[in-house]
Amino acid sequence: MSVPETRLSAKPDLSGQPIERVQRDGVEYVVLGTAHVSRSSVDAVKALLASESFDAIAVELCESRAQGMRDPEAFKQMDLFRVIREGKAGMVAASLVLSTFQKRLADQYGIQPGAEMKAAMDGAAELKVPLWLVDREVGTTLKRAWHSVGFWQRFGLLGGMLASVFERQTIDEKEIEKLKQGDMLESAFSEFANESEPLYRSLIAERDAYMAARLREEAGRSVTANPCKVLVVIGAGHLKGLCEHLRIQQADPSATVEELAKLPSKAQWPKWLAVGVVLLIFAVIAYAFHRNTALGAQALRDWVLYTGGFAALGALIARAHPLSIVAAFIAAPIKPFRPGIPAGGISAMAEVWIRRPRVADFESLRDDIVHWSGWWTNRVARTLLNFFLVSLGTIVGEYAAGIHILKSLF
Repeated sequence: MSVPETRLSAKPDLSGQPIERVQRDGVEYVVLGTAHVSRSSVDAVKALLASESFDAIAVELCESRAQGMRDPEAFKQMDLFRVIREGKAGMVAASLVLSTFQKRLADQYGIQPGAEMKAAMDGAAELKVPLWLVDREVGTTLKRAWHSVGFWQRFGLLGGMLASVFERQTIDEKEIEKLKQGDMLESAFSEFANESEPLYRSLIAERDAYMAARLREEAGRSVTANPCKVLVVIGAGHLKGLCEHLRIQQADPSATVEELAKLPSKAQWPKWLAVGVVLLIFAVIAYAFHRNTALGAQALRDWVLYTGGFAALGALIARAHPLSIVAAFIAAPIKPFRPGIPAGGISAMAEVWIRRPRVADFESLRDDIVHWSGWWTNRVARTLLNFFLVSLGTIVGEYAAGIHILKSLF
């Protein structure tokens, strides 16, 4: 590739920047470690592009995150009804929580997180060289992280995520500098990532191996382009691990990518435990009818009132529409006979149908959810809140009904 004289004459100062050069299979990888909220990292990307010639540029982004950078307004086209129906409400909520952490950094330091990735993408387009998106899909990473920890650790994760949304403390400059040694996902779950080896493995170590394999995979595919020098822009927390994998990986890169991109299999015991509890309660209700019809009717009434009542209470707390509250009350008691969409999903879909989110709700979503009140005033956020509170209310109602029915009979 020919390089303009103006670029060759530029001698930018890159001292102090975390840069490693790795030779593998005839390709030189120039790996730049960046901080996702640092102006100096943006300048370093631009300086490298101005001073060296590259045949391809790779960035620590997956397709969905790259699309979000290319078109920040794309989320406004989200079909919330479809998201709930397909069971993706949790992923959307987790992504929103992560975005609030990023927004706090952007508001405080005046630079959008990931600006250095955007600079690399723009550089690839300007220089007309291939852009390689080498990170694992963020949804897959979050799911593998969630399933990597135990049942009780998940409550801690949820609490930490919620706390990060409403944290008002100014992020210290020293903490920002620590991002140069970390990762945006790791930073959002910093306390747990540091203390949990499985969580660290899912958020960081697996992605090191994945991105190294993706680089090798892309280099192997680009036979016609014959890439010989690739700029790799990644978070500094991945620098050491990625370079090590680039040097020592021997397995077929496509097989490694496929293995690390697999969604975790769901544990079956929580499902069977829930089914067992419900079957036990129904067996008790049947026993109540066997003893006395009136006693059985009372037990059945308690089941409806407790499950429907707690589900409706969840919708009420979420300030759902009255019809959404009614939908929650009706859907919760018949949950065992209606596998598929949970009661929270039915109530949330009713909420979307009755109070369709406005364009303004999507436009202000990231700003609104930073504040407690925003989760109840923004129609998108309130629908997600309704989903989770009704689902939680249904579970609480089932156990409360079972305890009450058993006490009344024995």
